[in-house]
Amino acid sequence: MSTAPAEVTAPLPDDTSADSPAQQNIFRRILQGDLASVRVIFGLIVIWAIFQIANDHFLTAINLTNLFLQITAVGLISVGVVFVLLLGEIDLSIGAVSGLCAAIVAVLNVKHGWAPIPAIAVGIIAGMIIGFVQGSLFTGFGIPSFVVTLAGLLAWQGALLWVLGDTGTINITDNSLVGLANTFYSSTVGWIVAVLVIALYAGTSIFRYVRRSTVGLGGGQDIVPIIVRIVLVTVAIIAAIAILNSNRGLPLAIIVLIAFVAGGEYVATRTAFGRHIFAVGGNAEAARRAGISVHRIRIAVFAISGTMSAIGGIFAASRLLAVNQSSGGSDLLLLAIAGPVIAGTSLFGGRGSVWSALLGALVIGSISNGMDLLALDSSVKFMVTGAVLLAAVIVDAVARRSRQAAGRV
Repeated sequence: MSTAPAEVTAPLPDDTSADSPAQQNIFRRILQGDLASVRVIFGLIVIWAIFQIANDHFLTAINLTNLFLQITAVGLISVGVVFVLLLGEIDLSIGAVSGLCAAIVAVLNVKHGWAPIPAIAVGIIAGMIIGFVQGSLFTGFGIPSFVVTLAGLLAWQGALLWVLGDTGTINITDNSLVGLANTFYSSTVGWIVAVLVIALYAGTSIFRYVRRSTVGLGGGQDIVPIIVRIVLVTVAIIAAIAILNSNRGLPLAIIVLIAFVAGGEYVATRTAFGRHIFAVGGNAEAARRAGISVHRIRIAVFAISGTMSAIGGIFAASRLLAVNQSSGGSDLLLLAIAGPVIAGTSLFGGRGSVWSALLGALVIGSISNGMDLLALDSSVKFMVTGAVLLAAVIVDAVARRSRQAAGRV
């Protein structure tokens, strides 16, 4: 499902290059997908308002804490999905891989008495190997990625049943494994983390502005938008910590999710590897002629997807305290892919942000959580989620056409 636009670009999420007057128009930039996060945040506010009106328990501290915990597994898997989407490819095996790797960890720990850390390491390595194999088959034989990963979906589901054996369900009782999704830190720790995150974000934002201005890459950008972003992020972090502290405290799972998202964003936008991913997703042939090893990039990205699927599956098992034959099934695959797409990562490759994994998980999780509070049937939940995904794809297609009409990739 890769496409071949006219030229290679590796856009940064906060592009500061000089644009034409039309592109400076805020509505035009939103239409072209440059400010996808603004669109998503606005949509999230609308979703929260609707569900709060329908059920006044939606915005309570206990429900929002549960919401944050519910999105952890999907968000972690989506981090790997974003890298695959940046290539313009798809990985349909992520749900099955997450269930299989969680089962491996549970079997090693419960049935064979392995300590948690070695068991978790084996599960994560298994996911990485699966991604490596699928990426190698995709690149080595030129088979479409959706065919390879669809075959993987079926194969890894069978492997899950084989690993579980006759028991079918394995209950997780080890405190270390259970604690991954059920550890909460005190209010003091929560505020310390908030201060550190705010200081880090503000410091890096201002440092990048100063550095770009010093070397003449500021493009005339005013510092006011940067200050506004810092203020908005600060308010959001303070509000989130206040809500979490009023319930059970800051969850370890949320710290892990944000750490992986931030780390993934750094890799995607601040390393040569990340720039190569954008280049390959924008135009694989041009990237190859520029000296980029397209095969290696693709294999590495699918290995990342498999690794993140394993980590997400382990956190899902920790939250549910068990692994069974349906682990990694149901709507997990749909949610993990739909989230980043809804939050602005293009299905056509070459455009997106790892932060879309977190924003998309929040949107999808909020819709699911709100419909659960309203006790809607599963049929309605699936139809609504499908409609939201379709709307996001349409918006992505419209944004792509708008960029092409404006002479941009």
